[in-house]
Amino acid sequence: MYHQAVFDEPIITERKGRRTIKLPLEDRNFNVDIPKEFRRSEIGIGDREEFTVVRHYVRLSEMNYGVDTGFYPLGSCTMKYNPKIAEEIASLAGFRMIHPLQDPADVQGALKLLYELGGALKKITGMDEITLQPLAGADGEFTGLSIVRAYFECMGELDRRREVVVPDSAHGSNPASSTMAGFDVVEIPSQEDGTVDLDAFKAAVTDRTAAFMITNPNTLGIFDDKILEMASYAHSKGALLYYDGANLNGIMTKTTPAKMGFDIVHLNLHKTFSTPHGGGGPGSGPIAVVEKLRDFLPYPLITYDGKYRMDYIPPKTIGKVASFNGNFLVMVRAWAYIKMMGEDGLRDACETAVANSNYMSRKMSEFMPVPGKVLKKHEFVASATGTNMPKAGEIAKHLIDNGIHAPTIYFPLIVREALMIEPTESATKEEMDSFIQKVREAINTPISVLEQEPKNLKVGKIDDVDASKNPRPSLRMARKLKASQ
Repeated sequence: MYHQAVFDEPIITERKGRRTIKLPLEDRNFNVDIPKEFRRSEIGIGDREEFTVVRHYVRLSEMNYGVDTGFYPLGSCTMKYNPKIAEEIASLAGFRMIHPLQDPADVQGALKLLYELGGALKKITGMDEITLQPLAGADGEFTGLSIVRAYFECMGELDRRREVVVPDSAHGSNPASSTMAGFDVVEIPSQEDGTVDLDAFKAAVTDRTAAFMITNPNTLGIFDDKILEMASYAHSKGALLYYDGANLNGIMTKTTPAKMGFDIVHLNLHKTFSTPHGGGGPGSGPIAVVEKLRDFLPYPLITYDGKYRMDYIPPKTIGKVASFNGNFLVMVRAWAYIKMMGEDGLRDACETAVANSNYMSRKMSEFMPVPGKVLKKHEFVASATGTNMPKAGEIAKHLIDNGIHAPTIYFPLIVREALMIEPTESATKEEMDSFIQKVREAINTPISVLEQEPKNLKVGKIDDVDASKNPRPSLRMARKLKASQ
């Protein structure tokens, strides 16, 4: 029986403590020229013992769940295992302690790493040039769509090309980024097999279309085999093709976005290339483009002429989209992962992720609907629909109550009671079988029992209605409210 570690743990500033150990050299006045406005006399946790602070954070970690804890099948998030060698490399002082304002001559190793990473990503995508600046996938989307906007403005067509076409299976950030970039969103439906409705696509893509934005394989884990026809048609109308690279793990080394006809690609280094990204970050969303869009990339780009430089400004650049060089240490981890895996390793990761997804989808289709084409790529979506079938949320809570991380639920929106499952290549057969068995167990458990779960966690079942009608501020929010009164 699973039981989550439970501690009645206050926040660190509420813990009482006293100094028991004097730190070496604590009283020495180091001759470091730090401007006065950047100095601070305390770090906000009071005078607490080291062991009190360490135990506090260890207890918090024991109440958490991560990729080092177990199976993490969060659909469309690619929560694969993060190799510890990449962490070791990222923690080297030569990477960790450098400053982005250092003279390029002093950080040639770091610039070489970024240059090599960019080269590897260009090869993986088939694109001609790349920027590593964007800080996350959605940031990359906005950057890519800003390039689309700048391109058509340069072509004198922006007044007419005001639309971005997206399938109804798209990630929610696609229409959001399109709107932020100043475009109108045109949504097109999917067919029963999960692919784009070609007639609806052709009706939607016109001389008003700036870009067609799609994930392939899509959020149902299905590769749309009409992509070349769609690319040809969109280009015939003068539109650009944008590739959402969130699902690149399903095709990596097997094909490239360039071969499918795409003009712009964003990648999620924190997904496909195995860097830690739970809890909202950190991320990295590089943008790669074909030759005709090179001049619109953010500046500066890294060049090499015997020395590595970071001073090239594309003539039609959209400007900077992040301070300095983006999330550098995320890039270090991704570089280490690619170097360690090599092309053969990346191919094996892709094949294993696809095999795992198909194994699970076939097994789960024996007792619940799995919509779309039978052959999946890296992920699949099951539907908790049918006679006496519990809701997706109830199944998810049953999994959590048994120590298994729940999949993404209620997305994509085109599938009722969706359970979006991405095992990645990091899952073992035993873990996948355990997940499948617990889903089947949830389906065979009386609804009255499921409604009482979770019972083995620190937090029990939440009253959604009460939480909506009577929101309770966090302790920090409560303090601010009190202080403002």
